[in-house]
Amino acid sequence: MAKSTSRFPQKKTPTAFGLPTREPTPEWQATVGTYLAGQAEVDEMDLVAIEMEKKWGVDRLRLLVPVDLREKFDRQRYLVNQALWHGQLEDVRQQSKRMISAWRALDRAAEATKAPERDPEVWEVILDDGSVAALVRTGYEARKVNAEGRGMQVFTLDEIGRLLSGFPALAAAKAVFPGATVTKTRTAVHDPLQGIPDSKAPIDDSLPW
Repeated sequence: MAKSTSRFPQKKTPTAFGLPTREPTPEWQATVGTYLAGQAEVDEMDLVAIEMEKKWGVDRLRLLVPVDLREKFDRQRYLVNQALWHGQLEDVRQQSKRMISAWRALDRAAEATKAPERDPEVWEVILDDGSVAALVRTGYEARKVNAEGRGMQVFTLDEIGRLLSGFPALAAAKAVFPGATVTKTRTAVHDPLQGIPDSKAPIDDSLPW
């Protein structure tokens, strides 16, 4: 099954007796053409999510709006994930557009209440366990961090320097491969062609996954 590059939660691999099992490929990923069409919609959705996280902080915007609007937003997150995991191309198109509308609705609601945006001196990144790391230059900027119900760890540049010193293999990888990304990033939309094993395949051929 092809992996979506969406910023939304990825489905866990099903297991049986502790071993991974194979699930049917979603219909929207059945051919090169449908995969590219669906991924184009997902990219638009991801761009809006990136924009909102830069403006408000990682996983913070949904906590700035009334409960009823947050519930509607979370329901739409569920629907878009179902479309990505199990849907046809039209499902992906429809739910991605609705997800964009949901992001915009939260953005307007937060602006209407004059909620504070993410401080530009605080950088945030989501970790694999779902918590958020806030990166700041000094302890002074750390006072500008807004956790607001999120699981968050705050790191200054000095602390990051000590962490890198404690993991020389990570620092060495950066030195040997300038510009290389050691871990996955959530700040860019990926090229969908990278997910296609044979780029020479006719556009409507079935994909081999």
